[in-house]
Amino acid sequence: MTTLKFKNNDEMPILGLGTWKSKPGEVYDAVHNAVKTGFRHIDCAAIYGNEKEIGAAFKDMFASGDIKREDLWITSKLWNNAHKKEDVAQALQKILDDLCLTYLDIYLVHWPVALKPDVVFPRSGNDFISLEDLPVETTWEGMEACVEKELTLHIGVSNFSIKKLDTLLQTSRIQPEMNQIELHPFLQQKDMLAFCEKNNILLTAYSPLGSGDRPKALKQKNEPSLLENQVIKDIAAANQCTPGQVLIRWSIERGTAVIPKSVNAGRIAENFKALDMSLSQADMDKISELDMHSRYVTGDFWTMSGSSYTFENLWDEA
Repeated sequence: MTTLKFKNNDEMPILGLGTWKSKPGEVYDAVHNAVKTGFRHIDCAAIYGNEKEIGAAFKDMFASGDIKREDLWITSKLWNNAHKKEDVAQALQKILDDLCLTYLDIYLVHWPVALKPDVVFPRSGNDFISLEDLPVETTWEGMEACVEKELTLHIGVSNFSIKKLDTLLQTSRIQPEMNQIELHPFLQQKDMLAFCEKNNILLTAYSPLGSGDRPKALKQKNEPSLLENQVIKDIAAANQCTPGQVLIRWSIERGTAVIPKSVNAGRIAENFKALDMSLSQADMDKISELDMHSRYVTGDFWTMSGSSYTFENLWDEA
C-alpha cells in the first residue's frame, strides 16, 4: 500500500477505515473485515462512542495472531472538554484503555474549540471556554507531554485553519505533523494543501464521499451530492469503477490520506480496490473544476447564541 512518511520515517498507510458514525454492534465486524481486506490504518475518536468495541476487535485480532499491533496505524482524537493542559494525557489514557492499546500512532486535537470539562456537547453558550481563556497553544503543551510520556508516537490536529496551524508552528516544541480536515472535490482546500506541503504537515481527508449518512441535524437543505455528481459518474464509467472509488482515488492522487467510513464488508472491499486504479491528468483536471468551497460539516454547532465561536473565527475565513 502507498504510505505517507513522517519526519522520523514512520509510515502511515494512505488509505484508512473511518469509524465516525459506525454504531456499536457494527464496528467490531467492520474493523475485522477491514483488516482482513488489507486495511492497516484505522481512524478513531473518543467522541465517536465506539472505541471500546473497536478495542475488543483489536484485542481479539492481536490474541489470535491475525495482525500484530506494530502492523497497524491507529489514530484517535482529543475531545473538546479535555483541552486543559493537565487533562490531555488523562483523556488519552482513557482512549488507550478503551482501545486495548499501550500507545497511539497519532493523537489529534479534534477541534480548535474548548468546552467545559463536564460538557460532552454544548447546549448553550455557557458550555464553552473561549480560545482567549484556553488557547490552543496551552492544549498543545498537553499534547507534547503525551509524546514525552510515550503514550503516542505523533501528534497533530483536526479542523484547524492555516492561521491556527501557523500559530502552533511558531510556538510549539513538537510541531503538528497532521491536519485532518474535510476534503473532497467540492472542498478542495488548495491553499491548505500548499501550506502543509511547505511545512511538512500531512493531510487526512475526512468525509471524502460526502458523509451522506450524517444525522439530519447536521445536514443542510439541498446540499450537493458527490456520489451523484455527473462529472464524477462519467469518470467512474470511463474507468470502469464506482463514483466512490473515483473520490477515494482523487485524494490519493493528491498525496493526502483518506478515511472512508463503512461497516459493509462489500463496500469496505470496494473502497480498498481504489488502491489498484488510477486517474489520468485529464480526470484530475475535470475534477478540479468542481471546487465550490462547500462544507458538509460546517461547524455551525459550535456557533450557537452566547458562544465566542463564529463561522469566521472557526475557519478564519472572511
